Amino acid sequence: MAQHARSLLFVAYWTAWTALFVAPLVVLALAGAPARPVRTAARLWARGVLAGLHGIVGLRYVEEGREHIPNEPCLLVANHQSTWETLAFLVLVPDVAIVAKRELLAIPVVGWFLRRSPMIVIDRANGTQALRAIIEGSQAAVAAGRSVLIFPEGTRGRAGDPLQFKRGVELLYGRLRLPVVPVAVNSGLFWPRGMATRAGTIVVSYLAALAPGLPAAEFLRGTEGAIDRELDRWRPADAQGRR
Repeated sequence: MAQHARSLLFVAYWTAWTALFVAPLVVLALAGAPARPVRTAARLWARGVLAGLHGIVGLRYVEEGREHIPNEPCLLVANHQSTWETLAFLVLVPDVAIVAKRELLAIPVVGWFLRRSPMIVIDRANGTQALRAIIEGSQAAVAAGRSVLIFPEGTRGRAGDPLQFKRGVELLYGRLRLPVVPVAVNSGLFWPRGMATRAGTIVVSYLAALAPGLPAAEFLRGTEGAIDRELDRWRPADAQGRR
């Protein structure tokens, strides 16, 4: 089957799979949206999407360096190339609190679960308020024993683009005082803006953790530099030369 046809079939599957969660949504809403069952349902939905990508599109994933994730709560800092990692981390790091944009809440059914699951939802249009929401939501998550995941680029980048963090992640690092695990993801090679179109294997690479308490500049150099160097594994040679 042609890859484009597989992508269209996956869209149909994703729609049908999501529709199955309407009934659980009603039940959970009537029960007061208890946090743990909502998060469990959100992870089940994400697992189904990843299974559909594998079985229909031929898009798999592997994890490298998982031993770098500490047993206690940490701050995961990842690059952002695709919709894939926004949902995949619900499965890869259960109970992680993901900093996500408000636009995701507009997705029917899924938005309801995301609002009440591990997401820390922000409005990117309001910079000061968004930063306050990130810090307060992250502190609450850590107090509950959960790790926090942030995509500090603020939006999806193309696979060959250099990494560039938005301001604010260093403030979160300073407030949380947690170990930091940089994460490099090459999902943009297979699922760029739009729908997944290519079979292959997405690599999620967890890099060596940084200690808490570093100066802001050293933290930024350590995380951004580590992820950027790891992304060179998948960048064309001419893109590496332009950095």
